[in-house]
Amino acid sequence: MGISGASGMIYAVRFLLAVPEGYQVHLIPTANAIKIMKSETGWDLEKETFAQYIRRVLHQPPPAVKIIPHHWENHFASVASGSFKTEGMVVMPCSSKTLAGIALGYVNNLIERAAEVNLKERRPTVLMVREAPYTLIHLENMKRATLAGATILPASPAFYHQPQTVEDLVDYIVAKALDLLSIPHTLIQHWRE
Repeated sequence: MGISGASGMIYAVRFLLAVPEGYQVHLIPTANAIKIMKSETGWDLEKETFAQYIRRVLHQPPPAVKIIPHHWENHFASVASGSFKTEGMVVMPCSSKTLAGIALGYVNNLIERAAEVNLKERRPTVLMVREAPYTLIHLENMKRATLAGATILPASPAFYHQPQTVEDLVDYIVAKALDLLSIPHTLIQHWRE
């Protein structure tokens, strides 16, 4: 999971809360993501683990998911290699800069390298673009990333499930990301016959 420097850090937190037991999340926050995460959620990624943050803020036991942090400049991390098997990758939120780097194959940090690896290995790569409105440059980069094999998931929640809270809206997008990665969840009800 990459977390780039865009607003919408609640999506990343809710995603980490929703990943079921038995999964490992290799977490790659950029320098700007660390600053924005602290500003938007109060989680200081450099000083506090996810488990500590959840205990402090939500006053509940942390989820059972194992989180393995990686520094955004570490190109020698396991996730930088195609021989390291993953279920896929999500960048949540995905800034327009990170989108451009992935779309153009410009590997400037570990998120972009891990995404490049996932794309070349034909693994699911979900980019939750958090920008509005889109410029033609954004749209062209989304097209390039899509043609390379990524899935663009805009932070555009639906309302047919009658959300009651901001978390309900966020969980809708997080559920879509989990679905695209084939990770089971109970965030929203899927359509039934």
